Amino acid sequence: MAMWADSQAEAQADVVQAGGAARGLAAVVAAVGWAALALQLVLISDKLGFGLGAWRFIGYLTILTNIGAATVASAVALGSTRRIGGARARLMAATSIALVGLTYTIALRSLWNPEGLQKLADFGLHDVMPLLFVTMWALAPHGSLDRKDFVWALAPPALYAAYALARGAIDGWYAYWFLDPGTQNASGLLLSIAVVIAAAGVIAAILIAIDRWKGR
Repeated sequence: MAMWADSQAEAQADVVQAGGAARGLAAVVAAVGWAALALQLVLISDKLGFGLGAWRFIGYLTILTNIGAATVASAVALGSTRRIGGARARLMAATSIALVGLTYTIALRSLWNPEGLQKLADFGLHDVMPLLFVTMWALAPHGSLDRKDFVWALAPPALYAAYALARGAIDGWYAYWFLDPGTQNASGLLLSIAVVIAAAGVIAAILIAIDRWKGR
């Protein structure tokens, strides 16, 4: 009985320690995320003007995902363990930010070569934030996710696809070639959306499996 109590106490101490490490890293993640977002907004506004720049700024999955990740990280850093800082929100943000990093590396990185401050913003949003946020997610307490959370993790990319197509139909601008009806036919567009959502599903399934394993 005493050994069981000791093991329970040790497990609880591990959870507290993990939560503390996650909060510390979350503060760093939030700072990096908001700084990279601010820099990118300044750069795009300097190029296009604030009005059009801000409109284009919120048209990218990268930007919206980093806003979500920075918001969740801020909540975790402040000690929130429910809603925005809760396990489901952390899963959704981790899935989306990992998807951003992978999509950029596989489909977009080779299409341009940013320089100077743009390269710094690009690196922060597409490389540093995915790595830091997923690490923060790994350090957070685990064991509360279940299968229904899988569907929630797919919501951000699915909603973004609808949002991107809707706003593109209004002004004719699409942030990504694989979501542009002008560069592919309807079947190709549907395939692109399906691949993005399927990739998010694979990431979410892996994260949920890790959560349940660590929770044991």
